[in-house]
Formats: sequence, structure tokens, C-alpha cells
Amino acid sequence: MGSIRYISKSSVQASTPNEAAAQRIELTPWDLQFLLVGPIQKGLLFYRPKPQEVQAGPSLIHHLKASLSRTLDHFPPLAGRFVAVEHGDDTTSFYIDCNNMGALFVHAIADGVSISDIIEPLYVPSILHSFFPLNGVKNIDSISEPVLGVQVTELVDGIFIGCTMNHTVCDGTSFWHFFNSWAEISCGSVNLSKSPVLERWFLEGSDFPIHIPNSQIKQIHEKFIPLPTQERVFHFTKENITKLKEKANAEADNKKISSLQALLAHLWLSVICLKHLNPNSEVHYMLLIGARRRLKSLPEEYFGTAVQAGTVTLKAGELVEQGLGNAAWEMNRMVASHTEEKLKEFLESWTRSPKLIMEGSLKKNALVTSSSPQFNIYGNDFGWGKPIAVRSGKANKSGGKITVYRGVEEGSIDIEACLSPETLEALGNDEEFMAAATSQGA
Repeated sequence: MGSIRYISKSSVQASTPNEAAAQRIELTPWDLQFLLVGPIQKGLLFYRPKPQEVQAGPSLIHHLKASLSRTLDHFPPLAGRFVAVEHGDDTTSFYIDCNNMGALFVHAIADGVSISDIIEPLYVPSILHSFFPLNGVKNIDSISEPVLGVQVTELVDGIFIGCTMNHTVCDGTSFWHFFNSWAEISCGSVNLSKSPVLERWFLEGSDFPIHIPNSQIKQIHEKFIPLPTQERVFHFTKENITKLKEKANAEADNKKISSLQALLAHLWLSVICLKHLNPNSEVHYMLLIGARRRLKSLPEEYFGTAVQAGTVTLKAGELVEQGLGNAAWEMNRMVASHTEEKLKEFLESWTRSPKLIMEGSLKKNALVTSSSPQFNIYGNDFGWGKPIAVRSGKANKSGGKITVYRGVEEGSIDIEACLSPETLEALGNDEEFMAAATSQGA
């Protein structure tokens, strides 16, 4: 495959900084838990603009820079930097300084690389990771590094827009809120259809800034060497997802299991069956659960991180023997247990005793799902048509990382599975699993 050639790197500031917005934004436990891991990296693949739309090359880059600058007017944290404050009790606190130092903007060309080179191979090609900026950066590094990095990569017949955004500043909901807003402004909108709520949400009576023990922060120096992995995208049609949902609910004798829970249970069951584990080995499935719809006082437009992890743990033998319905029902019960009261208990507990998520902290025999099929991905039109594919970067990738996206067709879902090469190959050859899936690249 071809090679990447970097044309330019520059800083893009907000065109008219929002004077009414707070200059200093405090960080919540939801935000701070991600300090030591990598950012969110998601990007969209488009056909190359036609001459009558937006000219590719310098004029396209100028257009995207200008629209990004206007978008940052509405999202001042993304043009800011972190400030770390050391305290006398061997702790450190952090906040966002909305100082408009700017976001990183990279223009690159992937020589000899076409759209087919990205979407047709069975496995996600490694060159895709070079379509994202700020590789290797951790969230805590935004003391000096940009909170947001954008890279526009020109392909032979396409354009890839990759965004790297600090996960301490935002979650997936906020990431796509920004992306959707940038597309709107790129198409000529003056006002956003959904303005972000920038004020951070704290429990009533909370003390902030939150002091984090330096012993926790120093863990960033612990080296984590991930085992070899590969990535593959599996596509599930609405019809096949409906069949899985009906089967799961029938086996569990209820109607509460969602389409996504049934699909993820199908994947979990398939992966564990292929591993041939000791029946008494514990297996885990972790989901990032959104707080916006579970806390009455938290608006949907809240811009920040508002997720916390929930885990289902079963014995491998139990998972395999009891099948799809039980696995999906256990997921449903776990998600339902994250009530407003439980979310608030997490915030109270974390404030008293901070615990930072570490790279490599994923349990053995575990899968973890991020992103959501509810995010508006294929509505992002920058002025020359909607995207044809979504892909993620290499940040936070280790064996067991499962990323879910809304598919191109209504009601469909794409799963980007990052697993060991052996497991991923076996999964693609598993007739029962593939009966519900098609592979993007098959």
C-alpha cells in the first residue's frame, strides 16, 4: 500500500472567542478518570469532492480550516489547554484553561491509496492509523499538547477527516456533537442546531477542584506493552439484528432486551466459545454507560464526559451453556442497575478516593464496548456529500476492544472488533457468528 506525506501542520484558533463562556472549566470524576489513557480517535471517509462542489487541494483545506475556526467559537474547551495545580498534600488538581491556544490542523496526502484500499481488505489496514494526529499522546498531556487535533488526508479518490479529541474533555456524545456542528458550519450554517452546554455538572455540595494523589498520576510511567491484535469490521443488517433480539428475548422469556444487547451478547458468546476456556474461568463484558438520560438535571447537550463503566461477569461455562438469552439478559440487568442513585454514588466515592483508569487495566478474558449506534455519523456532510465509512485510530486499542457504529443502512450496526489475530480469524470462520454478519471487505 502507499505512503503518507505530510503537507502542513498549523494551529487553528476560534475566530471570535466566546466572551460569555467561562475561562476556567473544572473537571468532574467522569472527566478525570480518563487522564492517563489515550484520546478518542474517530474519522470519516468521503468520496473526493467534484469540481462543482468544493475543490480538493488548497481551497478545500482553507475551507475546512475556516469552518473549524468558526466551530471552535462554540466549543472553547477544544481550543484550550490543561492546567495542573500542585498542592502541599502531595496531590494535583486539573482544569481546562479556555485560552484559545488553538487546535492542531494537519494536511496530509496518502500517495497511491484509494478508498478501496481502506474499505475492501478483510482486516483494517495499518496505514489508517496514520490518518489521525497526536498518536501516542495521553489525555494528561494536554497541559502542553492540543486538546483537539484534526487531520485531513487526501486519497487518490477520497478524503479522510480524522479527529483526535481529549477523552478527559469529552465523551463519544460530545465528540460527535462537535463533529456534527463542524459539518453544519462547513455547509454554511451560522447558528448551530444544538448548542453545547459548557458548564460542568457536579453533585450539589461537591468540593472542587478534585485533588488526585500524585501516586496515582505517576502510574503513567508504567509501561504497557499490548499483545498483537488485528481489527476487522463486521456489518449486521437490521433484519439479522431483529432476529437476534427476538431469539434473545424468547430465551430469556421477556421483552426488555434491546437490539444492541442481543448483538453484543451474540459477539461475546461467539468469542468465548472460540477460546475454549476452562468452564470455571471468569469472563467479563464491560460497557460504557451514558449518564445524560439517567440524570434528570443533566442536559442532552452537556459538553463533557458523562459515562461510567459497568461490567457483567460470568463463568465461561455458564455463558456458553445458558446461551444468548441469558448473556443478553445479564447485560440488560447490569445497564438497568445504573440508576440516578448509583451514578451519584460513583461520583461521591470517586471524589473521596480517585481511581484513574490505566492502559492495560482491562481484565483477562474481557471485552469492552465503546461508542454507540445512536451517534449521528452518516449525517456529517461538509458540503460535498455524506461519508461512506467510519473508522477509529489506534488510541486505547488492545485485545478485546469492541467499537460499535450506526451502519449506513437504517437500523444496521457495524462492529469494529480489535482482537488477537487468531481469535479474529476464527471469528470470521465461525458459521454461527457469520450467519448474522457480513464482513466489510469480504
